[in-house]
Amino acid sequence: MGLYKIVKYLAYALGIIGAIFALMIMAGDAGTADSMGNNVLYVTYVVLALAILLVLIYVLKGLFSGDVKKTLVTVGLFAAIIVISFVMSSGSDLDLTPFTSKGQDVTESTSRYVGAGLYTFYILAVVAIGSMVFSGVKKIFNR
Repeated sequence: MGLYKIVKYLAYALGIIGAIFALMIMAGDAGTADSMGNNVLYVTYVVLALAILLVLIYVLKGLFSGDVKKTLVTVGLFAAIIVISFVMSSGSDLDLTPFTSKGQDVTESTSRYVGAGLYTFYILAVVAIGSMVFSGVKKIFNR
């Protein structure tokens, strides 16, 4: 039996278990609903762990069966974008006193990580939009 069939049957089983838990929560009283909510969280954790595991399996399977050089170049470019974003963000251009006075643990390094994440998002969004525009223009001129 292939891995696809195993995953399909596992998804069906987890879906049925989730539906049973949902019905038990809707039919039960408040105390039962709280305890069943915890059970649903455990099912969610198991499903998340299985999804991450299967994604890793398929990625590694595809990595070793495909062009490793192209994959490593793509991962390297992504890492370069993250490094460039981290260098661009300073973290000191924000007044942190409103956050620290309320007891929140916001430091310059936290601000720098958030800024790096935002810069990474902006760069990747521009690259994605640019590649879609380039593909569309190329398709128009090739007709």
